Amino acid sequence: MDQLPQTPSFRLDGKRALVAGASSGIGRAAAAALAATGAEVTLVARRGAALDSLCAQIVQAGGRATALALDITDLAATAAALASAGPFDVLVNSAGLARHSPALDTTPADYDSVMQINLRAAYFLTREVARGLIAAGKSGSLINISSQMGHVGGPDRAVYCASKHALEGMTKAMALEWAANGIRVNTLCPTFIHTPLAEQTLQDPARRAWVLSNIKLGRLGEVQDLMGPVVFLASDAAALVTGTHLIVDGGWTAA
Repeated sequence: MDQLPQTPSFRLDGKRALVAGASSGIGRAAAAALAATGAEVTLVARRGAALDSLCAQIVQAGGRATALALDITDLAATAAALASAGPFDVLVNSAGLARHSPALDTTPADYDSVMQINLRAAYFLTREVARGLIAAGKSGSLINISSQMGHVGGPDRAVYCASKHALEGMTKAMALEWAANGIRVNTLCPTFIHTPLAEQTLQDPARRAWVLSNIKLGRLGEVQDLMGPVVFLASDAAALVTGTHLIVDGGWTAA
């Protein structure tokens, strides 16, 4: 009699993970989730004090973590840091920025600021992690935090949507290019999550009502809603998942 198939492991023991934007919000939760499932996590953000605090919390909880204060928009410094500290089996890039305004009012400065972190820095960070894996002959899982707004539009979000739609295309192309190396590249696409980044929208009663009317499950997201999906994409349980997106939006885009 054939044996029952065994569920692939969601554990990340022996893996090294790099989490950018780890000092708050989704990145902080992703770092905690990866550490809790066995990964050794390197925490990256500009705010060194916040990283040190998170690092101490993870270690106190029994995990392994180190802090690396780094501005990923500085491409040369990022490449040098990753060449020294890598290779990393897992990347979660949660660094991001939003500057919402009507498209007619978008300033070049706001456009450049959003694109610099959401697309340019994401592109070269993902490339540098992949470069390290390929040089070491290792497979890996690279995850960029995108958004439901990488698949739909929204009011006052032309620049943000443009950056996230571009991130989705970048992910698909990189996934095809590095598949032969065993490197998987995917995006995780949340709806509105209770984070500092979302507060500029959620603090407006009319906008909050608009958000809730579109989330079919009837509630805002919490960072905990993304911790399981991050672990899934990082783990062997997602071994055949690449070049795609995992949308965690409470049904928003289904409509």
